[in-house]
Amino acid sequence: MAARPPPARPHIGLNPNNKFSSYSVNDWGEDDAWDSASDSESTSKPDWKRSGSSNARASSSTTAPKPVPRPTLNTSSSTLASSYTHVHAPSSYPPKGEQPARNGWTIVRKSTDRGSLESRDSIPPPHGAGYDELDGDMVIGELETDVDDRAGLQSAKPRYDQGIVRDDAQEIVDDPLHLIYRQQARAHAESPPGGSEKSMREHSIRTNKRRKFVECIERDDVDIAQLRKLAWNGVPDDLRPLVWPLLLGYLPLPKPTRTSTLARKRREYASLVETTFSRGRDGLDQQIWHQIEIDVPRTRPGVPLWMQAHTQRSLERILYVWAIRHPASGYVQGINDLATPFFQVFLDAYIDSDPEEFDTGTLPSNVRTAVEADTFWCLSRLLDGIQDNYIAGQPGIQRSVKRMAELVARIDAPLAAHLEAENVEFIQFAFRWMNCLLMREISVQNTIRMWDTYLAEGTDAFSQFHLYVCSAFLVRWSKKLQDMDFQGIIMFLQSLPTQGWTDHEIEMLLSEAFVHYSTWHNAQSHFGK
Repeated sequence: MAARPPPARPHIGLNPNNKFSSYSVNDWGEDDAWDSASDSESTSKPDWKRSGSSNARASSSTTAPKPVPRPTLNTSSSTLASSYTHVHAPSSYPPKGEQPARNGWTIVRKSTDRGSLESRDSIPPPHGAGYDELDGDMVIGELETDVDDRAGLQSAKPRYDQGIVRDDAQEIVDDPLHLIYRQQARAHAESPPGGSEKSMREHSIRTNKRRKFVECIERDDVDIAQLRKLAWNGVPDDLRPLVWPLLLGYLPLPKPTRTSTLARKRREYASLVETTFSRGRDGLDQQIWHQIEIDVPRTRPGVPLWMQAHTQRSLERILYVWAIRHPASGYVQGINDLATPFFQVFLDAYIDSDPEEFDTGTLPSNVRTAVEADTFWCLSRLLDGIQDNYIAGQPGIQRSVKRMAELVARIDAPLAAHLEAENVEFIQFAFRWMNCLLMREISVQNTIRMWDTYLAEGTDAFSQFHLYVCSAFLVRWSKKLQDMDFQGIIMFLQSLPTQGWTDHEIEMLLSEAFVHYSTWHNAQSHFGK
């Protein structure tokens, strides 16, 4: 096939890996390339070319589901704001074996290539009270045999497309405090690292930091003020699966009630999923489900974890159950991105490899359902604080973008004047920054570090403090932006050079945002009405 010229605006392309996709480059059809301007999709049914499942899918419904309606923004630039997407979603880890784009294009997999819900394998629903049995109807998709031979996995070498499940995964499911006990045992068995004085000092700082977290978490009743103070400067990786739920209020602060509360919430989620999907695809809200089916394969393009069927099925269930429980907003594009940090943090508790390269098909079913349930409840807690970002008209985002323009005019007047002179409106780039919480601009690893501080500030930080982070983020590029015209500014802001960012850059950004927050947050009279 002759190469087509690239589109007039940036686009995301999903470069499939043959390990996780049945498509090859030869299957590239006219509807395979997309950008977010086509997200609503036509109500006419496209001529998808799939093997095996096309007839089954066509017979399940005579008409294609209607797209989720988009609110009309009260600005002439709203279409431009929602149509731009990130050209290259940054990866949290160094790229391995990426396939280069061809003539500005990458190949994407068709989002509907997964067959009807009725044709997907399922296993019996849970009948008992224990969460270990929750491997029933909530699993909608192609299931592989659960990996029960954990000893064999533990002795195997890590592979790029698999990884290793920890041999104490069941203990962590039952009581997340096992994360602390396991690491303490390892620390006693290991001797302090040798090397330079600098490396020994850094090790001592990390050890002391972790010790303070452990002392706080192990109390019979956690001091939330102290925990927030500690978390502001970052949470140790192995303790995040404990600290984040505590900061969000998903886990109770009193130690004796945590395990029972966790088991109850996981059973509740399993019940929600079983009830929601009990009638198969015909029982779903077709409009919501159709949009979720479109967006899930586009989540974190190119990252192996999010290209796998097991992970995508989990994300579909999380998003759909949340949407039907929140009818005022339903599902809105961008919410799929917000689930990914939680999923990776909770997955990391059970494995000994990079989460973004892990094959979730190797997880025991009870571990997979625990990760999914914890992700759902923590995502729900986060969205409770920013739900007006996703209701009709998205008034929360509109307010935040307006405030950001006013704030930047105070922080960097020359930059604000240049943007105005070039007819650049903040809605053209900041809409996505607010809608996706900068997740299209930085890697998930960067986002996880940023959320440590957001959660320490409180759940309203995802709307309030985030405004100041976005302002500091824009001002960071002030000198470059002032040398560009309209087209250069827009293109630059849609593909920022953040791929190499580490925790250091994120912490500098957070520090600058905190200075602006301390200066301007209580100075409401300085802003326009």
